[in-house]
Amino acid sequence: MLKKIILLILLAFSIGACNDHLDEINSNPNATEQSQPAFLLTGTLKQGADLYWGSDNNFGTSLLFVQHWASIQYTESDRYDVSNTKFTSLWNTAYAGLITDLNTILEFPPHRANNNYKGIALALRSWVFLLLTDAYGDIPYTEAGQKISPAYDAQRLVYTGLLSDLLAAQSLLDISKEGVEGDLVYGGNISKWKKLTNSLRLRIALRIADKDPALAKSIVGELTSNGAGLISSKDDIFQFVYTSSPQQNPAAAWFETRNDYRISKTMVDKLYDLNDPRLPIFAQLPSDTAVHQYVGVPNGLSNSDANSLGFAKTSKPGAYFLRSQSPAVLYSYAEVLFGLSEAVARGFIDGNAQNLYQDAIKASFNQFGITDAGVIADYLQQATVQYHESNFRKTIGEQKWIAFFGQGLDAFAEWRRLGYPELKAGPASVLEDKIPQRFFYPGTEQSLNGKSYKLAIQNQGEDLLTTKLWFAR
Repeated sequence: MLKKIILLILLAFSIGACNDHLDEINSNPNATEQSQPAFLLTGTLKQGADLYWGSDNNFGTSLLFVQHWASIQYTESDRYDVSNTKFTSLWNTAYAGLITDLNTILEFPPHRANNNYKGIALALRSWVFLLLTDAYGDIPYTEAGQKISPAYDAQRLVYTGLLSDLLAAQSLLDISKEGVEGDLVYGGNISKWKKLTNSLRLRIALRIADKDPALAKSIVGELTSNGAGLISSKDDIFQFVYTSSPQQNPAAAWFETRNDYRISKTMVDKLYDLNDPRLPIFAQLPSDTAVHQYVGVPNGLSNSDANSLGFAKTSKPGAYFLRSQSPAVLYSYAEVLFGLSEAVARGFIDGNAQNLYQDAIKASFNQFGITDAGVIADYLQQATVQYHESNFRKTIGEQKWIAFFGQGLDAFAEWRRLGYPELKAGPASVLEDKIPQRFFYPGTEQSLNGKSYKLAIQNQGEDLLTTKLWFAR
């Protein structure tokens, strides 16, 4: 009996030793024990750019809604015949991926992530939350990442909260302090992150300009006197520059194997009407060499009507947007100038709205490689392009819509806010001649966060594509 007990004890020790040894075998000597802020920053920048420029949130939805692109086959999204499963990508990736990783950086102790990392993380998190509320309306914000079933915040409160968060980010960012690594956008240039942070506050101030003009005016006035400045040149553009496969631009990757989209007839017609030199950049000539002009596809056609136009006789989006190295522009210099022009027009700040408007158009031309001063001057002198103070919404709205080509989510937000250009739903659309005003909430919110979801619907309105959001006209 004693021998059996001794054998059992020895066996137990041998199993424990074996388990300890297995732990050592299963550990990866090349892996870090803890996540690093530089890696998280790199990942969120790449993932965020993919999310913004990819199919689900850009050329498969919002670019169709604002009639930059159009479907030539599989036209369901272009006819708005979609379910809530179509709109899960932005929600799921933002909350489970981007915001979670950025919160991780914010929660690091000082010896693991300095204040510049945290300032960048807070600015990026604010950008992500802004994309979410612009698309869906009321969203989990204050309790996001804190509770399993977070409450939804009203859109108005999300915007004001983000204005405060960005102010906090600005105070964290310090060009005299330790730098950061893993920054694939600005290469660790903290002064450019400070400019972006201010520029995001400008974007939000204009989002709320019709609903809370006093606050909007206060924010814009503060920004124009802020020493950090705003995005002030092409070199300051907030963009992610892609390389080659598998790190190529999402639109380029899509067109390697598919041929679903063309430039919208609405955009082509507008650019022809304005003699706009951006047309050959935004569109390609049809592959049928017998067709000698750019041919856009009307939005909202049935599958058969779209197919009948001919793949070879219609214009794909421009090669500029379909190269592997094409940048994902997330905030342009032109947008800042249009914003300042509008702020002057609204009486928020002093200045010359017309000059700022013209500078914004020049900045858009420069962004797309058009630098000839004579070409730009001829364009600006056209009666159809000139600034009209009596209707700044139309003047700025139509040119901003053009300048935003390819940036579906923000073009969609600005179109809903300014009300221009005046778009019409396609002939086979299913929303009674209406154009979507928002994204559906993902279906998982109803099943996993039902109480908060129902309260959001009570506050905001039905979970429909046609429900107007708080900021929209």
